Amino acid sequence: MVEANFLNMGLHVLTICYLIASVTFILGLKMLSHPESARRGNLVAAAGMAIGIFGTIFLFEHEVDGEKVHLGNIALIFLALAIGSVLGFVSAKKIQMTAMPEMVSLFNGMGGACAMLISLIEFNHYIHSANESVDGTTWLTQELTTVSVIAIIAGLVIGSISFGGSIIAWGKLRGIIKDTTFKGQRNLNMVLLFVLVAAIALFIFKTPVTDDSNPAAWGLTSFNLSLFYGILALSLMYGVLFVLPIGGADMPVVISLLNSFTGVAAASAGFMYNNQAMLTGGILVGAAGTLLTILMCKAMNRSLLNVIIGSWGGAAAAEGAASAEHGAYKEISLSDCAMVMSYANKVMIVPGYGLAVAQAQHTCHELEKILEEKGVEVKYAIHPVAGRMPGHMNVLLAEADVNYEKLLEMEQANDEFKTCDVVLILGANDVVNPAAKNDLASPIYGMPILEVEQAKNVIVNKRSMKPGYAGIENSLFYQPKTSMLFGDAKKVLQDLCAEIKTLG
Repeated sequence: MVEANFLNMGLHVLTICYLIASVTFILGLKMLSHPESARRGNLVAAAGMAIGIFGTIFLFEHEVDGEKVHLGNIALIFLALAIGSVLGFVSAKKIQMTAMPEMVSLFNGMGGACAMLISLIEFNHYIHSANESVDGTTWLTQELTTVSVIAIIAGLVIGSISFGGSIIAWGKLRGIIKDTTFKGQRNLNMVLLFVLVAAIALFIFKTPVTDDSNPAAWGLTSFNLSLFYGILALSLMYGVLFVLPIGGADMPVVISLLNSFTGVAAASAGFMYNNQAMLTGGILVGAAGTLLTILMCKAMNRSLLNVIIGSWGGAAAAEGAASAEHGAYKEISLSDCAMVMSYANKVMIVPGYGLAVAQAQHTCHELEKILEEKGVEVKYAIHPVAGRMPGHMNVLLAEADVNYEKLLEMEQANDEFKTCDVVLILGANDVVNPAAKNDLASPIYGMPILEVEQAKNVIVNKRSMKPGYAGIENSLFYQPKTSMLFGDAKKVLQDLCAEIKTLG
């Protein structure tokens, strides 16, 4: 009796642990909405996760042969926790901000892989505890309900797609996998998706099978088992082929979409285990990722379906545009650039991936401070898809202690460009390309951009005249009010700071 009361008390405490974890996830997500509270939000959510993990390890119990027992293999669990913690800590410490998008993709893929493995383990748990009958049907010793089947198959499919797609996204951002397109690729993907959906429906309707003579027993035939592992293979294949052709400015949207997939897969795992913390965390990640994906698609004036099946990152899409003749461009010297910016009333800085590659965010902040000492008003214009992942530029500038209030979203920035004396573009390309507004043949036509051409002077810092990540030429570089300042962003900004200081 005392032992039963103790176990019941443990279950109540575990429920409270899950409730605390769920609340901290929500609070942490809310705090991530502003740079000043983002770090604290991460710590709050991490603390809640720790409570949920240790509560599960020490308080969770399940039934074996009619008896309730706690988790076993505690030593192995803590060994896995230690290994994962060390790898995560070292990776986070060593990673450069330029490589943050690929790290996000890799970690997101690991989340999808976990959900996939959970579904595999849960399904095999039913099989391994089953009795094989003479007619080839595997009779399960515990009920496998239709709801359980849906949760297992959802975690398996969504987790597999997220894993396969995220690893390809990681490879593309890392530069070891190129955008790959071939004739009939879209049709192949659509056929593969149709086959996958049909296989999922067939598995759900054919599993489990009820034995009329024994309603409490459920049976799995060899067909059910083969179909399950076939769905796994199809899901992994679709995840790879789904992301393989996508590139260019679509990549941030894909990363966000895959992140939402992982959240949904984690929620399915939480449903399987009746784990409220996993369920809440998965729903939050899935919902946040989905909303972010929709907002980014809106920012590019495109539908999600168009992003998935009509990428504009490949060489084929840009073949004609990149070779178009736009006339001559003009360069500006470092001293002339320093003079123009020093005597300006208002300067707007547009950071792009070139800034991230050069790790020039701190030098950029130094330039801002030098200009403000001269009475120049300095602000930053941030495009929703600038960089290689959602919020990439915001993270870079926050690392350099740039005041968050100086970061203007696209709509705000476009309202202020016409009052700017100078716009300094640091490595951005596609997000300032006027072709998105006035070239019907351009692959990026319809995408809202930062309308920098409204400013009095536009100075563009690039390493060369090569097209941007979307692979298309930028007509902005050839406009009369635009001047090119070539070189590595960090070196150019350092020299520019020194030159402005000499002007007194």
